[in-house]
Amino acid sequence: MGILELFLIAVGLSMDAFAVSVCKGLSVRKAEVKHSLCVGAYFGGFQALMPLIGYLLGTQFESFIVSIDHWIAFVLLGFIGGNMIREALSKEEEKLDDSFSFKTMVTLAIATSIDALAMGVTFAFLRVNILWAVLFIGVITFVLSAIGLKVGNVFGAKYKCKAELLGGVVLILMGCKILLEHLGILG
Repeated sequence: MGILELFLIAVGLSMDAFAVSVCKGLSVRKAEVKHSLCVGAYFGGFQALMPLIGYLLGTQFESFIVSIDHWIAFVLLGFIGGNMIREALSKEEEKLDDSFSFKTMVTLAIATSIDALAMGVTFAFLRVNILWAVLFIGVITFVLSAIGLKVGNVFGAKYKCKAELLGGVVLILMGCKILLEHLGILG
């Protein structure tokens, strides 16, 4: 997996955290640097931790499913991306919460990083350098979450749905690319 593909996956995975950060930005009167660092640290940290856990789980089962790993990657990325698109197009309103407490932030960080756990399993099958991947995903998510907080505070909910939609499309396209490469259709 190349740097561009990893970058696109990192951006795609971070879109849920970006969207939640936009909502956090909507909920505070004045977005301060400490708020940006808080959302960046929680979301970036969990987005880095979850693929590592998924990778470790995936390596335990690699020998059983190595012949179908590309299909698993395709299905997982398609499911994750489809779910993000569904959420982006949903008319359901999200409740705004201005709390930055440990309990609130851990809950949000786990909720936004579950898809990264599944991506970690995919990384195990693709034999990705996991340390590089989790650092890259964590940093990208940290930066985009910090930006998302400010965007939400300044511009409101205008970009939340677009970010989730873009993230979902990117993940589905990456799943298709992985499948087509393994089937020999793409070189």
